Amino acid sequence: MSDFVTYDWEAGKPKRTAANVTLPPKTFEKDGLRIVDLTKVIDPSTESRRCNLWRFNTGGAVPDFHTNVDIGSHLGTHCECPYHHDSNWPSVAELPVSQFMGRGIYVKLDLPADHIITAEDLDKALGKKIRPHDTVILDSLDESLRIPPFTSLTGSDKDHRLQVGADMAQYLADRDVQCVGFGDGVAIEGKVENVKPFHDILMAKNVTFLEVLQNLDQLHTDTFFISYAPVPIIGLDSCPVRVYAIEGMPGFTA
Repeated sequence: MSDFVTYDWEAGKPKRTAANVTLPPKTFEKDGLRIVDLTKVIDPSTESRRCNLWRFNTGGAVPDFHTNVDIGSHLGTHCECPYHHDSNWPSVAELPVSQFMGRGIYVKLDLPADHIITAEDLDKALGKKIRPHDTVILDSLDESLRIPPFTSLTGSDKDHRLQVGADMAQYLADRDVQCVGFGDGVAIEGKVENVKPFHDILMAKNVTFLEVLQNLDQLHTDTFFISYAPVPIIGLDSCPVRVYAIEGMPGFTA
């Protein structure tokens, strides 16, 4: 053979960034269903949380590229599992894949700034809509309360997001939800006396959390099928996930 591929042997950080690639649309149609990507796109060149990639050519008989990935478990859109809060509770791999898919509900709460969400608040917003094994995504109806999570705005004098607490956690636990997700209008890194019991009550029942959800404004309905399966690594407390909602799927509507 006279024609050979010339391989790039240079190793280092990938040269691709959000500035020089074309990203896919946030929503698209497939087989009569509407799909919404609810995941934050991670650009290692600008990411504030731990995210380092090292790309290299293997130099083997069929040279190709591999990437060493050095990231934190709470990078970007991620699913927190019970092991995140207690060493005696299940890690990512110890939960069944069915835990990471099912019926999703998106709820925008009409509540004032800095308000600690209560069971009464959720009952008023959800009522009979909530079902066992639902994934409930919470957000603020007031868009002015929403801020990007895990930035310099978090915990600043400009942070007036809604707050989680024990009362709302017990409400969700009593209704056997399987996951609680958060839009930019709800904080789960507030006061310890509120955040700790929120984790204690829900994660004790193997409820997972979805943080840093994006593109919720692209949803056309508040009820949908949702999927967010993490990599099943034993001993992992949390994992970045690709979250997507499918609207119009039979059995997963209001």
